[in-house]
Amino acid sequence: MDPAGSGPNSPSVLALKKWRSIYPVYINSRKTTAEGRRIRKDKCVDNPTCQEIKDILDNIGLRNMIEPRKMYARDASRDLGYQGRVKVELLTEQQEPVNPKFPNKLAVLHYLGETIPKLKSRSSGNQQSSSAAGSSSQGGGTSKGKSKGKGGKRK
Repeated sequence: MDPAGSGPNSPSVLALKKWRSIYPVYINSRKTTAEGRRIRKDKCVDNPTCQEIKDILDNIGLRNMIEPRKMYARDASRDLGYQGRVKVELLTEQQEPVNPKFPNKLAVLHYLGETIPKLKSRSSGNQQSSSAAGSSSQGGGTSKGKSKGKGGKRK
């Protein structure tokens, strides 16, 4: 059975080995570089998914494929929601870029970091979560702080 599928445009197994892997952790702003983040934190996205990465790669015309059962080796969480990787074809058989705008994986990662926050699924979800967070933090009441003064026994 061919893991890439059996469609007319599906790549061979040998061709897939030359495709580049993109794990969501590469552009996750909640991860450190030791945990696998590949680009600067201000260019990253909060918890990206393989499906979001695939949608953007489809939109720019790069052939890609999700491998849902693959996991990043340094990811300690092993959470089912963050499993998977996306294989993407960046170079042709003649070692020329498929899209001159994206000559390497780093260029694709930067583009993903810019574009994922603009997705409709992201913008609708962020408005709901930010309004819920704002209403919960506006609650009145007194806060208990530390009392000032010297601690301990006095002689």
